[in-house]
Amino acid sequence: MPEHLPRLQEAPLVLRAFDAKDLRLIQDVSTDPLIPLITSVPSSPDASAAQSFITRQLARLRNGEGYSFAIADSTTDEAFGQIGLWLLNLAQGRASVGYWVAARCRGQGVASRALGMISTWGLGLPGVHRLELYVEPWNETSWRTAERVGYEREGLLRSWQVVGDERRDMYMYSLLRARHRQ
Repeated sequence: MPEHLPRLQEAPLVLRAFDAKDLRLIQDVSTDPLIPLITSVPSSPDASAAQSFITRQLARLRNGEGYSFAIADSTTDEAFGQIGLWLLNLAQGRASVGYWVAARCRGQGVASRALGMISTWGLGLPGVHRLELYVEPWNETSWRTAERVGYEREGLLRSWQVVGDERRDMYMYSLLRARHRQ
C-alpha cells in the first residue's frame, strides 16, 4: 500500500487528497438531508467539525482504513464530492467503495466518472480482486451509477446497515478484477 494518497486525474475530474480549501464544501453538505446520515460528514456546518472531517480523511490511509479522495474539477481544483476505497476486507481480496456528491453537482455524471476512475485504479492494487458497493434500494440514481460503471447487483442484504437511527436494507453490487474492462 502506498505511503501517500495518489492523485488520479482524468479530465474533467481529479481525485485528490482533501485539504483546507475543501472546508466550505464539507460545511455545505453537512446540511444535506442524506449525506451526514450515511457518511462521517458532520451534521452541523460548524467549521471545527468540518476541519475534523478533513483531518480524519487524511488519516485514513495511514491508519490502514483505505483511501479517501476529494472529487474535484481537474481545471479549477474545486471539490464537489468524496469517494473512498475502503480496505477492511483486503485480506480476503475485497475492498468497498462509497461516494457522495454535493447536490449542486448531481446529475452531471460526476459520480459515474469518479466511480469509474477509482474502480479501475482500485482493481489494479495488489491483492484487490473484488470491489463491493452498498446502495439503499430506493436510491435508484446511485445504483444506476454503479451499473453504468459495470458493477453487478448480487442481491439484497436485509437490515444490513444503520442509517440515521434505523437499520436499512442494502443492495450489494460488485465489480471483479477478472471481468472489469480496463
